[in-house]
Amino acid sequence: MDSKQIVEAFKILAKEKNIEKENLSSIIEELFTSLLMKKYGEENIDNFSVIINMDKGDVEIYHEKTVVDSVNDKLTEISLKDAKKIDKTLELDELCIEVVDPSIFGRRLINTAKQHLSQKIKDIEKQSIYEKFITKSKEIYTGYVHQIQRDRIFIVDEDKIELILPKSEQIPSDRFRRGEQVRGIIKSVDYTIRGPEIILSRSDNKFLERLFELEVPEIEDGIIEVKKISRVPGDRSKIVVYSSDRRIDAVGACVGMKGSRIQSIVRELNGEKIDIINWSDQPEILISRALSPAKPIDLYIDEDKSYALAVFDDDEINRAIGKDGANIRLTKSVTEFNIDVIKKSDYLKNKAVKINDLTTLTDKHKTILIDNGLEDTKQFLNATKEDLLKFKGLGEKTLEKINDSIIEEIS
Repeated sequence: MDSKQIVEAFKILAKEKNIEKENLSSIIEELFTSLLMKKYGEENIDNFSVIINMDKGDVEIYHEKTVVDSVNDKLTEISLKDAKKIDKTLELDELCIEVVDPSIFGRRLINTAKQHLSQKIKDIEKQSIYEKFITKSKEIYTGYVHQIQRDRIFIVDEDKIELILPKSEQIPSDRFRRGEQVRGIIKSVDYTIRGPEIILSRSDNKFLERLFELEVPEIEDGIIEVKKISRVPGDRSKIVVYSSDRRIDAVGACVGMKGSRIQSIVRELNGEKIDIINWSDQPEILISRALSPAKPIDLYIDEDKSYALAVFDDDEINRAIGKDGANIRLTKSVTEFNIDVIKKSDYLKNKAVKINDLTTLTDKHKTILIDNGLEDTKQFLNATKEDLLKFKGLGEKTLEKINDSIIEEIS
């Protein structure tokens, strides 16, 4: 096997793996240097030079020897007579450059070199894949289901590069079949002993953000900013948006004409409900919007402690909390406030206003309550009807009137 055949064989192998010509040249040079070390010893390697010409398909190996009268070391010295056969102008103590035929390594060593090259190319291929995907981190990527396992799905792209979609990164309602197209974001890229491990995610908040960027040009253009996202994948998500252009409605742009933009995203996420919230720098407005689909009737906010108490009509409290607490949990996340929710009836029972301070009660009714030990509205609203009717001067109609007056005033 001559040098052209060697280089050509290596070029074919490299072409299959999409290895750059420059990288292949340095690999072949490294391999032949390794072969020289095996044949002549590491201590003599400085006397050799390897030059690879990929365009011509040549491997040129040069052996430097000193011209001497009497040769004591054939690896480092050459006689003047032999040197003259190579270059007639050479004299004693000058360097003679002798061309080495690559075929001297023999077929066995060449085959070993090819195996080594194959491994080198695999290593370069792995590094190339790693470098390609590390720049795509947090971007949407598309592949096809190759293999389905209990705890993960193996995805391959058009270049047959393998990605992993773990169960924990899937939407709970995801159901895939072999060959089916899958989209997700590149969540992480790690270099392991076996090569790059590329993790795809469909449950990450960033996946939802990237989907909005694809569907809403105003986000891509920087007119609309995504302030915050929180998700319960497959169930509900909240996204807070802000428009820097007063002429553009951030929520309307994200929804699209007749819901066209949001519907496309919802389909991708298997029907996940998405609450789009218009951002405000006023906590009470932002929190009130974020609690959607429930509407608080009152909000008490402590900005210093990032705390809020939201009061809801009794029949709204379940919507405010949401399935398994999802709505209130997502609201806390996107507003960065610790929020407690309370029913109106419970809130009023805990609100203590002095009986004497009430303006809607007559002095007579105030006296009846105070004389029976009720000093504030909390005590009144937490007392049983049976106990209150025992008070002298209170009948059912009078009690109902007092109750309505107190609730109306402290609400």
